[in-house]
Amino acid sequence: MDREALVLRNRSMTVAFHTTPLKHNIRRALLHSMSVIPRLPPRRIPGQRILLIRPDHLGDVLLTTPAIRALREALPHAELHALVGPWSARVLTGYSEIDTILTLPFPGFSRQPNENLRSPYQMGVNAARHLRRVAYDAAIIFRPDHWWGAMITHLANIPERIGYDLPDTAPFLTKALEHRHQHVVVQNLRLVERWTGTLNADTVDFNFPFTEVDQFYIDGYLEEWRIDKQQPIFCIHPGSGTWVKQWPEARWAEVADTLTEQLNARVVFTGGEHEVHMIKRIVQHMSQPACIIAGETHIGQLAALYARALVVLGPDSGPLHLAAAVDTPTVTLYGPADPVEFGPWGPPKQHIVLASDIGCRPCRILDWADDNPDFHPCMRDISIAQVLSAARHAAAYSPDS
Repeated sequence: MDREALVLRNRSMTVAFHTTPLKHNIRRALLHSMSVIPRLPPRRIPGQRILLIRPDHLGDVLLTTPAIRALREALPHAELHALVGPWSARVLTGYSEIDTILTLPFPGFSRQPNENLRSPYQMGVNAARHLRRVAYDAAIIFRPDHWWGAMITHLANIPERIGYDLPDTAPFLTKALEHRHQHVVVQNLRLVERWTGTLNADTVDFNFPFTEVDQFYIDGYLEEWRIDKQQPIFCIHPGSGTWVKQWPEARWAEVADTLTEQLNARVVFTGGEHEVHMIKRIVQHMSQPACIIAGETHIGQLAALYARALVVLGPDSGPLHLAAAVDTPTVTLYGPADPVEFGPWGPPKQHIVLASDIGCRPCRILDWADDNPDFHPCMRDISIAQVLSAARHAAAYSPDS
């Protein structure tokens, strides 16, 4: 199939994928009906208590923290409670701005199938009952399309519910903002401006706090690989969670070998336990020595590692946002996702985005199921030469350059 025909094919499939199916239209009608059912009066509490809902994983939760910090600055005496998935709780534990972290295995985000059609709603009713007992003045639903989170705040009788004006979410909100094609950080900031006033996105605080203990762990781990504190390192995080965002393993091996020589640095591969086998295959293609720390770090230790690196490379994923949050230069490869919304936060010269110019991207589809990978070349279009050039420029970045 020639490239033009491939683009037309993928565009038509993308339209079909994003078309709301009948079962979702039925659900939407039921949600609208639920939203108009009269609720009991909310419980009143002394002081001010606000619930912050973000069901996602590492990257999206990190990109919410500038808004949380701005909210804390505006409301120094309020109680801020974060409701996140158990998979993300540790992301927020270092942020003193948050008083309480609550966890919930949000349906659709736990990476486990629902027991049955009723189970998400049963969980929602139970969650709402607990939230009603705690009692909140307001709730912010940071994920724009998270109707389930908006629903439980409605069922919990939280008097003020703020989110974005999307069809399934808006019926449960008391204030629905217009959703715009903006970076996620900016979207999150808009949701707290009810308390903060208008915020300048260029001056917000985006950083991840890690401890000396985290740094000691990394120093000790690298020493076991004969990498002392004076030895420069760079990191590659080749995993992404979905095949459509993967870059060929052999290319990562060539990039690692070349940058080891050009940067006079050791390469450290990061990832989860499930990515160890992939990383070992990459290292088998290499001629230079490589350190593998995949599966051996929690988020604070990973942040400490990235803070020590000259540059961090990888496909669009949460760890690349973590690297940006410790002010380390990054090179991020984008396929189906839209970097306008989900790109790294920071100066473009410090955080370089690489993407194909193929006409069907960004399709914003992260799961093409069993469709032939040959029909989705957006990641493969990115060349080794582009990655090497970007890595050298990012590693040489300074604020005055």
